[in-house]
Amino acid sequence: MNHLTESPQHTRHSGYPRKGFFTDTSICIGCKACEVACKEWNRNPADSQYELLESSYDNTGELGADTWRHVAFVEQNREHIEAARESGRALVSLGMPGIGPPGGNGQNLQGVDTTPPDTPDFRWLMSSDVCKHCTNAGCLDVCPTGALFRTEHGTVVVQDDICNGCGTCVAGCPFGVIERRSDGVVGTKSERDFTPGEQAGTQNVGVAQKCTLCYDRIIDGQTPACAQACPTTSIKYGTREDMVDTARTRVAELHAQGLTEARLYGANSQDGVGGTGSVFLLLDEPEVYGLPPDPRVPTADLPQMFKRAGLAAAGMLAGAAAAFVLGGRR
Repeated sequence: MNHLTESPQHTRHSGYPRKGFFTDTSICIGCKACEVACKEWNRNPADSQYELLESSYDNTGELGADTWRHVAFVEQNREHIEAARESGRALVSLGMPGIGPPGGNGQNLQGVDTTPPDTPDFRWLMSSDVCKHCTNAGCLDVCPTGALFRTEHGTVVVQDDICNGCGTCVAGCPFGVIERRSDGVVGTKSERDFTPGEQAGTQNVGVAQKCTLCYDRIIDGQTPACAQACPTTSIKYGTREDMVDTARTRVAELHAQGLTEARLYGANSQDGVGGTGSVFLLLDEPEVYGLPPDPRVPTADLPQMFKRAGLAAAGMLAGAAAAFVLGGRR
């Protein structure tokens, strides 16, 4: 990694281990329980009419100001599969999303082979995406008001009452996670309507919004809502160190089963954002899931740019001073 613009103290907190997620896409069933739990706990507004998109069996499409967890349904036909096979990739299909416990009808899974099968004509891949809580967060780097801050648990959170809605952070995120909410009213959580079965009023108009890793829950010793609701433990929560260790163990298991396309995303501390707090196990290339293959914080080169600009300015001043002196001698 090149230079970091964020202070190292932002990501190192004495006495508080860094917290994070490990999302194992190999056991995601696409149920969207994490999406629902996230919306309900954070009282985020509905961002669709609950109609399927024309491009997918999905109704939310992507992360945004109103959707802080999003389950992607990656559908690939024979053309995609043949192109992947030509590249030498070993393909994995997760099958259609289902309802109920694995095996169905209370079937005992002991002795049943649950290894994801290869597929000849069509395959599904599913992945629950979320804010990456980067080690070097571009959104935090560029925020002019200090609305974004690094918590004692190493996560990145927006302070709603300080954000002025300028949108600079939107351009600073290499993952396209953070957005400004389009309509609503500002109000603290304690002031919000929480009537069971009813949609809460939209909050925080024009304010940048994204996953907080349930900061209000983890400071109280609770598990984030999405991880708490996940029925397959696809979403795991704990210290980032433990999450990375768990992720590396899991990818080794899949490789031993012959699923050689399994790889980790966000676990490399030398990548363009210094590694992420949200680590993912993917079953194909990151681009397949809509993730940048080599994420890089936009502000990474600022220190070097400032240094060069300073040297250039100093050179110009020296040249001007020399010209003035020489001119005065004539």
